[in-house]
Amino acid sequence: MSGVTIFTDGGARGNPGPAGIGGVIVRGDAQDGEVLEEFSSYIGRATNNQAEYQALLAGLDRAKKHTDEDVECVLDSELLVKQLTGEYRIKSPELKKLAHQAKHLEESFKSVTYRHTYREGNERADALVNEALDKALAS
Repeated sequence: MSGVTIFTDGGARGNPGPAGIGGVIVRGDAQDGEVLEEFSSYIGRATNNQAEYQALLAGLDRAKKHTDEDVECVLDSELLVKQLTGEYRIKSPELKKLAHQAKHLEESFKSVTYRHTYREGNERADALVNEALDKALAS
């Protein structure tokens, strides 16, 4: 099995508010690589940061069926990247719990790295979040 890259995004309309998650898992390390899986869902009421973590957790969980090797997680939330790499301390009890879940999921892989990108580098995951929110809020 080769490694994968997970592009994830989460967002809330209002903070907190209705929230959704989205992600793309690709083989290798390029955004234009072979897409192994896409996912999106409405997660109910959450903050933006909670939604970002939920998207990451879903991506890591889904990546387990594609690899047990190296995983790169690409997020447009600089806060999450810095929290997960230990550069920032996590103050929120809720975010601490979610970060702990991410660290537990990391154990499923040979290595996990986190990289920040700007929204333009995460367009498909962002679109999946908005699709989930639009669908849920139209019902």
